[in-house]
Amino acid sequence: MNDFFEHLIHEFTLPLRNPVLIFSLILFIILLSPIVLKRLNVPGIIGLIISGVVIGPHGFNILEKTSAVELFSTIGLLYIMFIAGLELEMNDFKANKNKSLLFGFFTFIIPIIIGYPVCYYLLGYDFNASFLTASMFATHTLVAYPIVSRFGISKNQAVAISVGGTILTDTAVLIILAVVLRNAQGNLNAEFWYKLGISLTIFAAIMFLIIPRVAKWFFSKLESEKHAHYIFVLSVVFFAAFLAEVAGVEKIIGAFVAGLALNKLIPHSSALMNRIEFIGNALFIPFFLISVGMVVDMSVILNGTTALVVAGTLTIVALIGKWVAAWFTQIAFKYTAAQRQLIFGLSSSHAAATLAIILVGYNNGILDENILNGTIILILITCVVASFATEKAARQIIIQGDGVDSNVQSSSRFSNEHILLPVANIENAEKYLDLALLIKDKKSPNPISILSVVNNDHEAERNLIRAKINLQHFVDQGSASETQVNVITTIDHNAMSGISRTAREVLSDIIIIGWPQKTAFFEKFMGEKLETILTNSDKSYFISYIAQPIISLKKIIIIAPALSEVEKGFSIWLSKFMTLSKELSLPVMLYGEIKTLDAVKTWVKSHGVNGNISYKEFNDWEDILIIGRDIIQEDLIVMVMARKGSVSYISTLDSIPSKIEKHFENNSKILVYPRQHDFSHVSENYEDITSGPISKGIETIGKGIESIFNMGKNDGQ
Repeated sequence: MNDFFEHLIHEFTLPLRNPVLIFSLILFIILLSPIVLKRLNVPGIIGLIISGVVIGPHGFNILEKTSAVELFSTIGLLYIMFIAGLELEMNDFKANKNKSLLFGFFTFIIPIIIGYPVCYYLLGYDFNASFLTASMFATHTLVAYPIVSRFGISKNQAVAISVGGTILTDTAVLIILAVVLRNAQGNLNAEFWYKLGISLTIFAAIMFLIIPRVAKWFFSKLESEKHAHYIFVLSVVFFAAFLAEVAGVEKIIGAFVAGLALNKLIPHSSALMNRIEFIGNALFIPFFLISVGMVVDMSVILNGTTALVVAGTLTIVALIGKWVAAWFTQIAFKYTAAQRQLIFGLSSSHAAATLAIILVGYNNGILDENILNGTIILILITCVVASFATEKAARQIIIQGDGVDSNVQSSSRFSNEHILLPVANIENAEKYLDLALLIKDKKSPNPISILSVVNNDHEAERNLIRAKINLQHFVDQGSASETQVNVITTIDHNAMSGISRTAREVLSDIIIIGWPQKTAFFEKFMGEKLETILTNSDKSYFISYIAQPIISLKKIIIIAPALSEVEKGFSIWLSKFMTLSKELSLPVMLYGEIKTLDAVKTWVKSHGVNGNISYKEFNDWEDILIIGRDIIQEDLIVMVMARKGSVSYISTLDSIPSKIEKHFENNSKILVYPRQHDFSHVSENYEDITSGPISKGIETIGKGIESIFNMGKNDGQ
């Protein structure tokens, strides 16, 4: 018994040595500290840092910085910078690049101009320490961005340029870090600049030319190996960090560049992005933040006034620098006071890049403990200030109604959308589910419903059970991207009737149907079967063929006939493909008549859509294949169709699907039949009756009358 207690006492002797116990303690901290501080409206990042201070060697000495802690800390540091590059909205940056450049210049240079003299003359640090600390003031982390999303003002231009400025400031400061480190070592000469320029050029070529091509090939060849995708991405991050060190800069630059290089290949709504964020936010990043707190020596702050003076000075200078930069930006772009405060709130919080820079400077002996501890206090205060400032500005902007997201203003117009995905071929269904996951409105509480229609025969019950088992895999696929997928199996005499009935039962808005593969079946489907389903349902139909992995697409080609802008489903299909463009960072090229193009431009402007969208006037629907000269095999072709009898219907549209199938066989393509009229009262009573025979009869009569008039006309001549 004594041996047991001695062993137990030995295991709990401080600092803890048992790796299992250490890991358990850290996991409990990661679990509990954000939950506790959330009730106090304090950002979770602060709770993790404070926890590190408490358990660290300068606190209660519960843990010491072992090699294992150092390893996880390094992984977390690289993970933070990688996600920072991966989450940047490149379309928003490109759309506002000139304003982002100017704001980036202001928020970079002004804090340095203010901070360097303060650190050098007032605090008495040398050039390297002063310049590195001043450059730290220029960085900012978008800690308060979730507040912007919650209030629905992410489309405000002030938000876009704040995000864009992050790219510029963080990149510039990380390069400054490399220069200061080399200067501290006494090797800052002409040879250094030559080597740095050449090595960075080679590094950039590898990261932006070779890595994306390798990643695209890997994702395409191993499309079904989802776990391998994450391992590959992690390998790229650490390989990039190693290359950055070889190039003569800090490894955190490599991780940040890896995020930028893979940005386009990892859609923000994809399962892979969810895995990256989940594992990082659940384990690696909290580990890093705790390890940062473990470095802090509170005794230095409590035992003298110097550390308090340094901490107070750093915090005041950091906030003043960012406020002045926001004020200059307001004057330059004639923004409102609320927008100025929003820019200040988003850009004033210091966290990820700041921690990375100061920690590297401290580990290399450039910065002392006063700067390190002062920076931790700076982070705590600026995160709180940024959160309150952003929330106050967001409320003012909502009251003013300036730049509020359209879906918020219209009470979430598409918030109840329901996508239905009928499945006939299980092998191809995964691609269509990927498409549905990318275009789905994230605010909608409805799941994506996958439907299997089983023939009503003597084996119907057995086939129903088999279908449910086969479709269960797609529920797991949806869960990986945090999207609910619902499986529906039903019995009907024919698939088209089953789809129409189920679409009405679940109140779906969009139905994604797979493209018929065989030519004979394609002709039959595009004739009788499609006409049946379109007549019996007023939903928006996306008849889709995904030829290659969606991330391999180069651009989206949308062809819209005249008057398609007045149809009921115009906003639905347009919003879906703009969402797809944003998720994949793809340019959009839209063909149509001038009024249609003007309507699209108006919609894009009113909804605050940022992206590379080009418009080409086109009205020769008889010779639609002429558009093919602008299309390559990696393009997605979207042809907006129309039901017979609708406003935008022209008879020429009937032959277009066959032309697209024949001449663009290897392209991904989608035929869109927009929602138009409410046929529910017809379909309820006459479900098995189609307008096909009636339409054909009317066409025959029309041709007969036309021939009579032509005969009369010829006789008259």
